[in-house]
Formats: sequence, structure tokens, C-alpha cells
Amino acid sequence: MSLYDDAVLVLKGYEGQDDLRQAYLDHLADHPDGMWKACHAGHVTASALVIDPEGGRVLLTLHRKLRMWLQMGGHCEPGDPTLEAAALREATEESGIAGLTLLPGGPVRLDRHAIPAPCHWHFDVQYAVLAPAGAVQTISEESLELRWYGYDEVAGVADESVVRLLEATRGRL
Repeated sequence: MSLYDDAVLVLKGYEGQDDLRQAYLDHLADHPDGMWKACHAGHVTASALVIDPEGGRVLLTLHRKLRMWLQMGGHCEPGDPTLEAAALREATEESGIAGLTLLPGGPVRLDRHAIPAPCHWHFDVQYAVLAPAGAVQTISEESLELRWYGYDEVAGVADESVVRLLEATRGRL
């Protein structure tokens, strides 16, 4: 099964955000290259919120280009067999934490957001990953900084998209 086919199956099975989910499916139907950064009409991305439920905290990255505190995530790559695998790869690469595990149940949220030209949209499929006990982060070249934030601190540093992702993740825990 291709990554494209996996994305379609994941989105068809995703419950909630019906209009947005349909927009993702319509985009992929109209753009067979819609999984890849080269699709200038927009492309699917995969992200993951790194969470430490026992510590009541999440790890956010100060994104190098956007200068915003965000969850880990980014573009799908040809070697990614599934959206889940892409999200887990991105979270591991950007956090430097080995042993992350996906929160069961598939995507936690969808978030479509505008990005600068030449592309126009990221169709982000958002997951959550659990950090192992004693996890120590290591900054990557994509980040200016990595920092753990308590659940109640996230709204003070991150945008509404991250806050909604945290709320949905906590609701699933």
C-alpha cells in the first residue's frame, strides 16, 4: 500500500471534523501528488505532540523558520510507509527522544493552515506520542529550542492549533 493510499484510508476512518476531513480527501482526489512538498496547491503533513502524562507536560519546539512554539512534525518522505510512521519519525528526529510510542486510536486532530508561497496549504494530520520515563530531548537543526511546558502553560506560548491538539490529546488519554 502506498503512503497516499494509507492517507486516504486514515482520513476515511477519522471521526470528527467532517468538513475539514472531506477537504483533505477532496484535495488528495484532485492532487495525486498531494502527499509531497512539491505539490504547490498544498500537501499533507504529519505531526505529533510529544506528551509526558505522568509529568503533566508536553515538549514543544521553537520552530527555526516560523519562530513559533509548535508540536513536532513536517513533510512526508518517500520512505514513510504510513502517516503514523511519518509522524513518529518527525517526532523522534525533532525531539531527539528514542522510544516514543504513538497514542493508540489514530490521528488526534486535523489542522489545515496557510503557508508561504510557493506552496499554499499544509493539510496536517496530527497525532500524539508518549515520551518514555526520564526522556531527555536533544535539539535538532530544525529547532531554535526545545522546552517542556506544563499543560496549563501551553496557551501562554503556543497558538490555538497547539492548544486544541493538547485538549484533544488529553481527552483521549
